[in-house]
Amino acid sequence: MTHRDPISRVSVLSTGTVQIRPEHVGPTWKNTYVWLATSNQWTQPRPINTYVIEHRDGLVLFDTGQDRASVTDPAYFPGGLTGVLYDRLARFDVDPDQTLTRQLAALGHHVADVHTAVLSHLHQDHIGGLPELKHAEIVVSAREWSAMQRPLAAPRGFLHPHIELDGLSWNQVHFEPLGDPDLAPFTAGHDLFGDGSLVLLPTPGHTPGSTSLLVRRPSHPPLLMVADLTYDADLLAAGHVPGVGNKRQMRDGVARVNALRQRFPGLTVLAAHDPTAADRLAASLAADRIVP
Repeated sequence: MTHRDPISRVSVLSTGTVQIRPEHVGPTWKNTYVWLATSNQWTQPRPINTYVIEHRDGLVLFDTGQDRASVTDPAYFPGGLTGVLYDRLARFDVDPDQTLTRQLAALGHHVADVHTAVLSHLHQDHIGGLPELKHAEIVVSAREWSAMQRPLAAPRGFLHPHIELDGLSWNQVHFEPLGDPDLAPFTAGHDLFGDGSLVLLPTPGHTPGSTSLLVRRPSHPPLLMVADLTYDADLLAAGHVPGVGNKRQMRDGVARVNALRQRFPGLTVLAAHDPTAADRLAASLAADRIVP
């Protein structure tokens, strides 16, 4: 990794809010379909976070949030039994000023400034900005893309009509050996720009190809953007996993993240739907500001 900081700013924006079941956040012993069918409670609204990284090689997004069409277009979600599952799973609220374009504008960026959008996975609350990003490179793990192509995609959370849009430039990345002992127990990943500042790490479980993004800067402790590996950074620190996904894989991912935290004591974990994520990011950046 270079000693010169290639990153000038890291920000978080929210493209609306989502309410999910308490069992979704976890921990729970119940099978996903059991709690999905029987739960009668919703959480308080939780953010749908997108992270914005100003890198010298271009503006980078980690996830692209929720499409406002999901709350304005009755045909956005599937019908039938699959539609019932989606209705039971989550409730969304996206105001007109919470589109990706408007949220970026509030940070002083035009959506056309986006160079690269890294998708943690392909569920609809992470790919909602794709219609606005036909000029950008869209990065996703090859394993996630392959998982989307398997049968029964929609019941598994993959909505092809909102993913495979005309005009998008996809880059399906394969994780390769990193050769960086500092990142153990992660031995494979993908260095986005080849300078060690933005490294994609495989954290499967929520989906087969779920990916986290490690942000390293020479004058700041690292940030780890984990998407839906957890919905609460404190639960992750305690070793708990959410109630949806492959729990064995998620436990392995959580253990790896906590081991990485031991190597980097100042590591800040930022999840997609953690209500404390924005405050955690702000506190991390403020605490580590260098005073001349």
